[in-house]
Amino acid sequence: MERAVPGLADHRRSEPAVLDWALLENSLGTMLPADYKRLAEWYPTFALGDFLIVGFPEPGEEHYRLRGIRDDLEGGIQEWWEADMSIGLRPHPAPGGLLPWAESNEGDKFLWSTTGENPQQWLVTIASRNGGWWHYEGGAVQFLAEYCNGTLEPWALSPVDPEVTPC
Repeated sequence: MERAVPGLADHRRSEPAVLDWALLENSLGTMLPADYKRLAEWYPTFALGDFLIVGFPEPGEEHYRLRGIRDDLEGGIQEWWEADMSIGLRPHPAPGGLLPWAESNEGDKFLWSTTGENPQQWLVTIASRNGGWWHYEGGAVQFLAEYCNGTLEPWALSPVDPEVTPC
């Protein structure tokens, strides 16, 4: 990730944060992907190019991140499903349900399709503000790196400037 986003290294913690993953995972009823957890332990929440916001829990404040995830699940994602705009994908905790991990400032959502027992194999699913849906076979960190370094076709997303801003 730091090769794709060189400025990210400036925001790396001197040692990994100790996060209460059990609180988040028990409350959500699922484990989270290891790549996301490693990124969260080494970096605070950040924005890429004033476009893409990658949210993480902060030590001792995991309940705030959990509340944000629940708000997304009960708000926009549930509304998409009820309005038949989610290509049949339901919000988590439904089997294979959508679980948010990032968003753009233009209303795009970056989610996991939680299909299967192994979070390392979940698809990254992008819900475009324009109503389009796209699946990426790879983890969140790989998606971010390829999106930032230009090796990933951005599909319906705006190109991203890999400048990092802590949030």
